[in-house]
Amino acid sequence: MNKAAVVTSLLQGLSREPIVERAEAFAPANIALCKYWGKRDIELNLPVNASLSVSLGDLGAHTRISVIQDDYDKVVLNGKEVEKDTVFSQRVRQFLDLFRTSASMRFCVETTSTIPVGAGLASSASGFCALARALDQLFGWELHASDISILARLGSGSAARSCWNGFVEWCLGERQDGMDSKGVPLDLSWPGLRIGLWILDAHQKPISSTEAMQHTVNTSPFYSLWAAQQHQDLMSLKTALFDRHFVRMGEIAEANALAMHALMLSARPAVLYSSPQTVASIQQIWDYRRSGLSVYFTQDAGPNVKLLFLQQDEAAVLEAFPGLCVVNPFAMETSHVS
Repeated sequence: MNKAAVVTSLLQGLSREPIVERAEAFAPANIALCKYWGKRDIELNLPVNASLSVSLGDLGAHTRISVIQDDYDKVVLNGKEVEKDTVFSQRVRQFLDLFRTSASMRFCVETTSTIPVGAGLASSASGFCALARALDQLFGWELHASDISILARLGSGSAARSCWNGFVEWCLGERQDGMDSKGVPLDLSWPGLRIGLWILDAHQKPISSTEAMQHTVNTSPFYSLWAAQQHQDLMSLKTALFDRHFVRMGEIAEANALAMHALMLSARPAVLYSSPQTVASIQQIWDYRRSGLSVYFTQDAGPNVKLLFLQQDEAAVLEAFPGLCVVNPFAMETSHVS
């Protein structure tokens, strides 16, 4: 089954003609506490393992879409038009191809991202989810969030988790068409949890997550061990979250991130996202924890580090890590990353 068939199935009986001139939507970025790394179906972005994330409040993507009379789609990121031949622009246009009613239909997509793009901060997740939400409004489909999650996943796998605030599990699913592989929000709030974004390098990473992921799947001699460990980590993580056992949650999230990066290092040739600053920052986090500060970290496919800590330790964490962008995932209030 291909992406077009999934869209046809989801939109069966719904209009393919815009009902408004333009539409806009927001979707938060999300940080995986239990990672997804590997696809069992590349075309449909179906994962090898389930994953679990927490949203980043109002850090994410604001997207506006309209139908235009032009020879090609117009893609604008943070106020600047993106060249047609860039990977970013091509991914957006390929996603839009799934929703055109005619070969001549053209869109203008304007996105403002409040996090750095392509730096391992889940910008594609929030971007494609916001685009899917905006399309839903443009065409008046009024889809359920779980269906929007499936559509967003066709653009970027982790976008399946950006359709809700708070904790979201991206269910593995079993169906070949992927209709059961979607985000499911956890009925759980943790107002005292804080996420600290430590931006070490905001530049575009040299190898995309998609490319690195498939390379790891194809070449790592240890990849077969990954899915089984992930299932165990996910079950333990959910228990820790519902028990609000911060130390256990932090231990699992940190070990899970390190395992993913170790897996990439075992690929042939190895994939290395960490910079010398990344390694130094991890050592610094461990030093502070040994001195009694309850702080943990996670790291996605990029050099930047995300700190995990509780509200009661926020002042001490900010003193230890000046300039940290602190996110309260359950308050929708945060400092913005420039």
